[in-house]
Amino acid sequence: MEATRREIEVMANLLNSNDTQAEINRAHFRKSHCLAINMIGSPGAGKTSLLERSLPLLIRSLGVGVIEGDIFTSKDADRIAIHQIPVIQINTGGGCHLDSKMVSKVLSDFDWDAINLMIIENVGNLVCPADFDLGEAFKVIVLSIVEGDDKPSKYPVIFRNAKAVVLNKMDLEKLTDVNMETMKQDILAINPHIRIFEVSCRNGNGINEWISWLSQEVIEYREQEG
Repeated sequence: MEATRREIEVMANLLNSNDTQAEINRAHFRKSHCLAINMIGSPGAGKTSLLERSLPLLIRSLGVGVIEGDIFTSKDADRIAIHQIPVIQINTGGGCHLDSKMVSKVLSDFDWDAINLMIIENVGNLVCPADFDLGEAFKVIVLSIVEGDDKPSKYPVIFRNAKAVVLNKMDLEKLTDVNMETMKQDILAINPHIRIFEVSCRNGNGINEWISWLSQEVIEYREQEG
């Protein structure tokens, strides 16, 4: 019992420290008039593929920067760098999520006069990142439909805390037994206000709707922050 209490205390202190730094990060983004989003999803959900599809459209009207979170390697950052935008890789060395202090250490490496949308691609995980605020304006979930329609009900915390969910790999729907209506109903039961986008990064279906929404979010954020 004592060990359990001690674990809870340590976790609470860790989250408090993280939240303090997250507010500092958030103030930085506000001062820079930059909308920051925290993109979260399981390994293989298609987070980087979504970025690769989105960036050519986003950079037509926006200055975009990317922070790539991963346990090891710079493979995802290398894929993003091809689009000639500023990107920095953060390797956790085994940690299952990014935290606000990791993010804070790379903020000075960006030219904030040229960026009005910062996309933080978190480490592949639907559990740990849910509790760690990075200072973002909101979270976006990328969920591959082939993971199964039970995922929202199994991992409700992240869906409760997100503003949008991108249901990816819709081109594979007929090859699975996923029940899309059940999945969407479960998502909305957890969070009635969440936006749902059905997308295929392979063929591009649904990408324009996602881009239009995200671009409008940037516009509204900049208007609110003056």
